[in-house]
Amino acid sequence: MRLIVDCRYVRRDGRHDGISRYTAGITAGLGRAVPLTMIIDDERQLDLLPDLPWARTRPPTSLLEPLIPRVVNRLRPDVVFCPLQTSGSLGRRYGLVLTLHDLIYYRHRTPPTEFAWWVRLGWRLLYASYLPQRLLLNRADEIATVSETVAAEIAEHHLTRRPVTVVPNAADGAPLRRAAPGPRARSIVYMGAFIGYKDVPTLVRAAAELPGWTLHLASRIQPAERARLERVAAEAGGAALRFHDGVDDAGYARLLDEATALVTASRDEGFGLPVVEAMQRGVPVVLTDVPIFREVGGDAALYAPAGDAAAFAAAVLRLEDEGEWGRRSAASLEQAGRYSWDASAARLIPVLERVAAARR
Repeated sequence: MRLIVDCRYVRRDGRHDGISRYTAGITAGLGRAVPLTMIIDDERQLDLLPDLPWARTRPPTSLLEPLIPRVVNRLRPDVVFCPLQTSGSLGRRYGLVLTLHDLIYYRHRTPPTEFAWWVRLGWRLLYASYLPQRLLLNRADEIATVSETVAAEIAEHHLTRRPVTVVPNAADGAPLRRAAPGPRARSIVYMGAFIGYKDVPTLVRAAAELPGWTLHLASRIQPAERARLERVAAEAGGAALRFHDGVDDAGYARLLDEATALVTASRDEGFGLPVVEAMQRGVPVVLTDVPIFREVGGDAALYAPAGDAAAFAAAVLRLEDEGEWGRRSAASLEQAGRYSWDASAARLIPVLERVAAARR
């Protein structure tokens, strides 16, 4: 099987976002099992990718993206795996497996502000109805997605006639044997974007109900959003917030190893990678009670209703009950063991081989 993995969605600034990390992780897992070639559009992407053969082509945001098969065909692949659903397909002479991560933006349609205006316009058009998504997905031979929850949504909305296989997200490395030793600070950690459906204000209001606790906001944040959250904290009677404005992997691990819990009040996710990253270090998680978090967090997590700051605060305080933190920590390590890039690659390889064989 001559396999190409489309790695053009990997970040160029040395710090992963969700799609970038998924791409790098699944590529590494595949590369440990089968020969493959990565395609990139900028050599800086190699800093975040495994040491595997690669070829360079144009970026996926190019207006010529629909014609990218004219370039990829020259590499003579049997099958191409793309970690998004947007890879061009006109004139392809190879099998194609696309990935749909979530359906969030049908419910929360505001595009990320960092995109160019024309990308944001295309975003709004894409998510105005299910028809464009159906057209995108049905161009492929098979579809991958990251959770059973999203697979069920794809089926519910009849988004594709193609077979759908769940290839879960995962955290890098393996779960610790036990959580880092030493006392835990009265701190809770949020890792994720600061956009509407993530509902970070609920976490800020919950922190205001936890005197003596600190809410660490680990991700990069725009000044206007920081000011907004500081106003929420003041209106809630005061909350101890610490803005890190982005941490590297080592800094994130240190935050988790000192914290009592990772928290997220997100109302919608396709997977929720920070949940697994925390559980992998034996850190209990407090999550919104929605189907995707029930799938990923299982019985190890604590849950609170969406938007209920008091319930989030109460769930955090449960971890101070005698023996509760240790039980949740051990259960978190066990739950995190369900997810690894090698296991995800093992699910994906039969799909790729099936598509490659059909193409040949």
